[in-house]
Amino acid sequence: MGEKRYEPVKLSVINYDSANFQEKEVNTVEEAFSFRDESSVTWLNIDGVHQPEIIEQVGKHFGMHPLVLEDVANTGQRPKMEDFDDYIYVVLRMLKFDEKENETKAEQVSIVLGRGFAISFQEREGDVFDTVRERLRNNKGRLRKMGADYLAYALIDAIVDNYFRVLEKLGETIEDIEDKLVTNPSTETLRTIHDLKREMIFLRKSVWPLREVISRLERSESALINKSTCIYLRDVYDHTIQVMDAVETFRDMLSGMLDIYLSSVSNRMNEVMKVLTVVATIFIPLTFLGGVYGMNFRYMPELELTWSYPLILTLMFAIAILMVVYFRRKKWI
Repeated sequence: MGEKRYEPVKLSVINYDSANFQEKEVNTVEEAFSFRDESSVTWLNIDGVHQPEIIEQVGKHFGMHPLVLEDVANTGQRPKMEDFDDYIYVVLRMLKFDEKENETKAEQVSIVLGRGFAISFQEREGDVFDTVRERLRNNKGRLRKMGADYLAYALIDAIVDNYFRVLEKLGETIEDIEDKLVTNPSTETLRTIHDLKREMIFLRKSVWPLREVISRLERSESALINKSTCIYLRDVYDHTIQVMDAVETFRDMLSGMLDIYLSSVSNRMNEVMKVLTVVATIFIPLTFLGGVYGMNFRYMPELELTWSYPLILTLMFAIAILMVVYFRRKKWI
């Protein structure tokens, strides 16, 4: 998918229980399999899905269906959840806000939950799971005391919580645009509004199916998910609804801002036209006087007067002042 990648795939394993913890980066898939123990929980994280042989080896060892392995490798999947009795396959979209390029980027994260293990496949190195790793290392909370289903919940919760950080950045951008719309709207502002609307559509496509995924996990009757974990999944579901509401709110705000931009541009044009109209109206009688006395008729008695030129100029100046005073009283200028 996309450009061919040559960087090595990174494999990291965390094996833990309530009393023990072990974390290691491995070089081969076979070395990762040696950590699997029924009495503990194993989390295998794979950064990079561009080497099919690694995905195939993992699939054979854990008994995954070939179609699941195909979905892992093809990173354009819609968020979904599939129950295969022995394991549960979940596809999510992990979002990140790029500060340099000022845009939201996404990558597919595939999570496989089995009995005593959880496997996460990512497109590239770098994720939002650092808080989960810290909780495991420092034995904070109940994560080390719970099973693999709670680990899968923690990974999903970390992805959903990061949506709020992305929305916070987009919200700050929208506030800046609102200020520019009032003070100095420009074509660059319009372009930014269109880019944000496109990002909101992208966010909606990523978040909307997620509600169904979390709902199915919560209502799942699989033996791999304990009833105690369903309560936490319900909390993730609530967070997903909040994210969806925020996305819809931002979409409505951007649509309103587009109307504000068009109104601001129209008002500015009206102001310019009003000034031009006032100037043209003032010069209409002045042009008339200049045109009358600019005719080349031979018998025009006013042309023979000594003070005709200053009188005409004074008259024109007085007419201009009277018209300006009249326009100001009418509050047209």
